[in-house]
Amino acid sequence: MSIPSPAELGPGADEVVLGVDTHRDVHVVAVLSMMGVVMDTASFSASAVGYRDLWEWASRLGVVHRAGVEGSGSYGAALSRYLLARRVEVLEVNRPDRSARRRRGKSDPVDAQEAARAVLSGRARSQAKGGDGPVQCARLFKLAKDSAVKARTQAINQLKAVLITADPDLREELSGLKTMALVHACAQFEDWEVCGGVSDVVGQATRITLCLLAQRIVGLTRQMRDLEKHLAGLVKRHFPQLLVPVGIGPDSAATLLITMGDNPERLRSEASFAALCGVSPVEYSSGRRCRHRLNRGGDRRANAALYRIVQSRLRFDARTRGYYERRAAEGKARREIIRCLKRYAAREVFHLVRQLQPGPRS
Repeated sequence: MSIPSPAELGPGADEVVLGVDTHRDVHVVAVLSMMGVVMDTASFSASAVGYRDLWEWASRLGVVHRAGVEGSGSYGAALSRYLLARRVEVLEVNRPDRSARRRRGKSDPVDAQEAARAVLSGRARSQAKGGDGPVQCARLFKLAKDSAVKARTQAINQLKAVLITADPDLREELSGLKTMALVHACAQFEDWEVCGGVSDVVGQATRITLCLLAQRIVGLTRQMRDLEKHLAGLVKRHFPQLLVPVGIGPDSAATLLITMGDNPERLRSEASFAALCGVSPVEYSSGRRCRHRLNRGGDRRANAALYRIVQSRLRFDARTRGYYERRAAEGKARREIIRCLKRYAAREVFHLVRQLQPGPRS
């Protein structure tokens, strides 16, 4: 006999809350009633079959509208997408604090129950990212691009370090060349089979190493450009209005979109997005002194993207330069003015994305 869906259980069915402690291969799930009573606990494999079994098992116990998932952006990402597709509100749950673990102990079932209790008590309020649309594609492209950039920089530094200790004749041959000209010159060195006639064994090894490093740099540069094209095309196709304001390029737009996720409706206001980016002021008052300081939290990649946008606008946007000069005349420090400009940029991006937000999914 087939398992009834939550809609088929009828209006009289009791609502239950899921709590999930995620791992690479196994997810431990606890089901709690609305009164906080543990109804059951079970383990399921982190696979398509396991997710289906989990849903059928939970549906037997009641109607599932909310779930607290620990690690919804890593081990629990696929499960979160599965639950979101079934109209379940998935909330990100932080691991229990140390004081709670000292009182209750540490085990996977206990962590799953604490995840469900965090949803019931209201401690878990951050909705999980959807991860099933163009923003997830942008995240994957950005991940590969950032990795290529890091590896390319490392290879360039290694190539120049090898050249420092090379034979003086080789250094003079390559001196005065810009970085990419140097890379292309090294990439043209003969391989070890052809240059076997070189009498200097160390010189031969140096040329082979420079050639291989240069070829690696050329390949990584090609990968970077391909990924930049993919990112630019994705942003232009799905979020074209983000590229209209001054200073917002495809890379910065993709970074901010990744912070928002495929379901930006999870952010209740532009203030919450600003806090997520770390550009909201933090009160730092004591006694009669009332002041605010910079927010050191939030997504630092998104914060850096907003900083790049502001720096570009300070160079090319007359309105931004006028604002900067006006606030500087009032005695504001440069750091505080930059923070205000990042806050305005975050507000602009938020409203542009919400404006382009598609309607409810069918």
